[in-house]
Amino acid sequence: MKASDILLPLWETMKGILPLTGIMLIVQIVILRKPINNIKEFVIGVLFASIGLHLFLKGTGMSLIPLGETVGRNLYILDRRWVIILMGFVIGYFGTLVEPALRVLALEVEELSVGAIHHKVLIHGVAAGFGLGMGIGMFKIMTNTPYIKIIAPLLFLVVLLSFFAPEPYPSIALDSASATTGPVNIPLNMALAIGLASIIESADPLLSGFGVVGLTSIGAMISVLILGILTKF
Repeated sequence: MKASDILLPLWETMKGILPLTGIMLIVQIVILRKPINNIKEFVIGVLFASIGLHLFLKGTGMSLIPLGETVGRNLYILDRRWVIILMGFVIGYFGTLVEPALRVLALEVEELSVGAIHHKVLIHGVAAGFGLGMGIGMFKIMTNTPYIKIIAPLLFLVVLLSFFAPEPYPSIALDSASATTGPVNIPLNMALAIGLASIIESADPLLSGFGVVGLTSIGAMISVLILGILTKF
């Protein structure tokens, strides 16, 4: 393997990080006129972030995405829809538990609520909602149900629950939906959905395989809102 085969992909990853870093530096130094406390640590941190993101993307492309597609194609041989839906829930649930963005959000919520909302409760609540959305997505693909017939009732349920959930749970629900769409869940669950859609004769992978991420995000919102309502009792 040539050095260019390693350096060129790494440079492509750094081109996504360096502009953002440059903008933040301009804001910090030029606009706010504040110094960088530890320049050496900052430079090393940027280098580590670039290498880490590059290795993660490379590893995801080599493992999670192919594995997700393979599992999705092979799930249909189980010939029991409820088992496939359950497997979708389990994969979605455990995939959400390792999302770094969700963990950061949960810790921030726990700190700001002075421990009233424990981070583990929020993480597992969001994971359950994400898994539910993944299960609904599997059902949608297998039954070839139009997306609007599933998304419209779920959105109505979100609006309805938001009237009953105390503050700040509706706001936390919105942020939780975004936090679940991270570097672990998106490649794995999209690959799983597309793999399942590709093996079903009546399903078009392009039409049926996409939209699952939206359903999982809505599922996460619903679970957080229900968690908020339960805190009243």
